[in-house]
Amino acid sequence: MSETNPTSPKHFPVSWDQFHRDARALAWRLASTGPFSAIICVTRGGLVPAAIVARELNVRLIETVCVESYSGSGVGRQGELRVLKGIAEAVTSGEHGGGQGVLIVDDLVDTGKTARVVRDLVPKAHFATVYAKPMGRPLVDTYITEVSQDTWIFFPWDTGLAFMPPIREGG
Repeated sequence: MSETNPTSPKHFPVSWDQFHRDARALAWRLASTGPFSAIICVTRGGLVPAAIVARELNVRLIETVCVESYSGSGVGRQGELRVLKGIAEAVTSGEHGGGQGVLIVDDLVDTGKTARVVRDLVPKAHFATVYAKPMGRPLVDTYITEVSQDTWIFFPWDTGLAFMPPIREGG
């Protein structure tokens, strides 16, 4: 969940191929940190990288936590956060008490507001994101690529293929 304005002059478009490579790089980095017996993905952005990481690390117990920001102020604005769906007890109790041995996966940490809400639910879990911005970076344990706070990331599921005219006409 991002507060950054999509009309920012700094754009970081990510293709499906690049995202897959970055998510696999995240799994490689996490392989030496685990083992993890469960993954919690932060919906919706964490669904795709969590699937890739789960495959690469052979984790079968996968849970979601659904966090919504709501604001009447329009697109690109984040309001107060609320948890729409919490984390199942199977991933927060017993051997997983407090998030022990659990990996949280999200696509991006931006301001850190969503990360803080999730981290408070499972404080012992390891938090990993594919991309990180400076304000949220201290809340994650592992990430692959850092981008500036004022950069807008265009994820492959947010974009489509479109014709782009040549820079110079007449060729």
